[in-house]
Amino acid sequence: MQHDMSPSHAHENHGSLKSYTIGFVFSILLTIIPIAVVMNGWLAGKASAIILMVTAVLQLVVQLIFFMHLREEKKPRYNLLTLILGLIILLVIVIGSMWIMMYNMVAL
Repeated sequence: MQHDMSPSHAHENHGSLKSYTIGFVFSILLTIIPIAVVMNGWLAGKASAIILMVTAVLQLVVQLIFFMHLREEKKPRYNLLTLILGLIILLVIVIGSMWIMMYNMVAL
């Protein structure tokens, strides 16, 4: 079995130590921020929930860019298409479940 070690495949989907370190630092910061906000009671109610949601979305973006190498993907972009399909399925399930729970008044 031959391995294709052409220059186009040599560095495919591999990050550098610098990019992994930057991603790791961003991940740590995006984990510490909501913990500090909640543990110290700096914000309450909706403001705290918004901080938690924003840092969670930013954490997802950091993971996709620095660790999943989504931006470095060559054509065809199967990983990106799979991610989009997964997000659509997730949104349908979550929104559908919330809709059923909110508007199912038959049992009352």
